[in-house]
Amino acid sequence: MDFDLSKPQKLLKQSARELLARECPPSRVRRALEASDEALWQTIVEQGWTDLLSIGVVELAVVMEEAGRVCMPGPFLPTMFAAAVLSRIGASEELGERKATVAMANQGTAHFVMEAHVADLIVMVQGGQATLIESGAEIRRTPSMDETRKLSTVTFHGEGKTYQADIGEAIDLATVALCAEMVGGMQWVLDTTVDYAKTRQQFGKPIGSFQAIQHLCADMLLLTESARSATYYAAYDMSPAAVSMAKAYCSDAYREVCNKGIQVHGGIGFTWEHDLQLYYKRAKASETLFGDATFHRERIARLVVDPTRVTSAELAEVAS
Repeated sequence: MDFDLSKPQKLLKQSARELLARECPPSRVRRALEASDEALWQTIVEQGWTDLLSIGVVELAVVMEEAGRVCMPGPFLPTMFAAAVLSRIGASEELGERKATVAMANQGTAHFVMEAHVADLIVMVQGGQATLIESGAEIRRTPSMDETRKLSTVTFHGEGKTYQADIGEAIDLATVALCAEMVGGMQWVLDTTVDYAKTRQQFGKPIGSFQAIQHLCADMLLLTESARSATYYAAYDMSPAAVSMAKAYCSDAYREVCNKGIQVHGGIGFTWEHDLQLYYKRAKASETLFGDATFHRERIARLVVDPTRVTSAELAEVAS
């Protein structure tokens, strides 16, 4: 088995890293806390990333990892989720280059819908059906832990194109994309923390020379590399068990990497002035998105004991 990315995948990863380093610096991420960044979305469209699902899940994971490295704001993840749903219901042509999101509804109302306020298309899933909404929905912004990925409550009682929908596989695909984004965030926190440990001095020495700091950085490396392995295996295999193993691990690992990074940075690590706080908030928001570690560990156990008991409806309950 080949455990490395292919040459085209490595080139895609490198080009995504260079582009996002140039086009999505921390200052731009911070501006997105206040207002949507349409120019950044156009950059994504021009790169062809909205069509990554037609290439492969691993390719999507490669780009999502680099997006997580810069804590990229905006509707890319929910658009990929919507693209996965539309593909499963045979309506991929409805998306094009538009921004989209998925609303998991109960009696016409969906809570915690990602980037609904900027979406050109909302895919509302309810009772085994998916309704495509282009206008007429009531959208109310709700506070969120991570304001670089804004949430809304969506209410819709009108009519739209409706399809039969079993979106379990689409949720799994979006979960893998999220895990890859989390891995990218972990890598940024690790790199930034190690660089800080090399330059910050106490008692006339870099703090990285102290064994306690070295142990923290080593733990962060182990968590990051293990999360990366689990995520790319899930992207390659796409079995429910592999996806749940990746999400269960990443949910805990991203939080722990950020905790340890903040500890190494001392008091500045959790302040507004330092960019680490952006990643910590992203980690906490991502921890529960598409199911937290407890949900996915239980899902793994049930898949082992009796796979027939694990339904798409259960996944839909935690999809947002």
